[in-house]
Amino acid sequence: MKSYRKLITPYAVWMSLFVVLPMFIILIYALTTKGNDVVTLQLSFDNFKKFFDPVFIKVLLESLKIATVTTVICLIIGYPLAYIISRRSEKMQTLLILLVTLPMWINMLVRTYAWISILSDVGIINNILGFFGIPPIKMMYTDFAVILGMVYNFLPFMIIQIYTVLSKMDESLIQASHDLGANRFQTFRKVIFPLSLSGVISGITLVFLPSLSTFIIPKFLGGGSYVLIGNLIENQFINIGDYNFGSAISLIMAILILVSMHFAQRADKSNTDEVMKGGKI
Repeated sequence: MKSYRKLITPYAVWMSLFVVLPMFIILIYALTTKGNDVVTLQLSFDNFKKFFDPVFIKVLLESLKIATVTTVICLIIGYPLAYIISRRSEKMQTLLILLVTLPMWINMLVRTYAWISILSDVGIINNILGFFGIPPIKMMYTDFAVILGMVYNFLPFMIIQIYTVLSKMDESLIQASHDLGANRFQTFRKVIFPLSLSGVISGITLVFLPSLSTFIIPKFLGGGSYVLIGNLIENQFINIGDYNFGSAISLIMAILILVSMHFAQRADKSNTDEVMKGGKI
């Protein structure tokens, strides 16, 4: 076994250089203010106090709202699609999953630009409406455009996670449920959905977290004045040059993400334990 431990060394070096070291630098920036240098380094929580200004709290709440709505829509659309795919033949499942993941082969920036040509005032949708004599609808730079872009980009993560669990489900459990007199709705509520909750929780995590921190979609579909937490961090680093405050926001977001992942894992483990004990079936 000791000989195999050497194989971990490249991975440990890689993690140290590209994960641990950058996080340490962000921590130092977050705990210092402008004008500090290595010799006269003074720690301060001013950057964290600044974040709790009502203006920035409003940005965080708006980001949480958009991310929550996006996650709920992805779940409502993704679960039925994943279930339908899992009920098809193996060849058809492969084809349908390929179609689901195909847009992900294209860069997110390109996909987001495509939505601009669709949703703009002179875009495809408004041109079609104009053909029928309907006045143009304002869609760009709204919550609708941002949420639509997020759902489009992150929906495959929800579908794939739920499909993976549903496709591996033991069919004998469903047959046993029908043999015991349960109808389709009862079978879904007491057997299928509880057993697929691990995929649902994983899907929610993979959609909610990037929706909360993304900045490309709000920037292009929401306009320059549409600011979410990801855009706020980008502005601090690139436009304003306030690395200290930007690092503090990044650190706060990292903590929120870690806490969310912790509760998601606990919920997943709790559900798995209950299902294994037969408490929900």
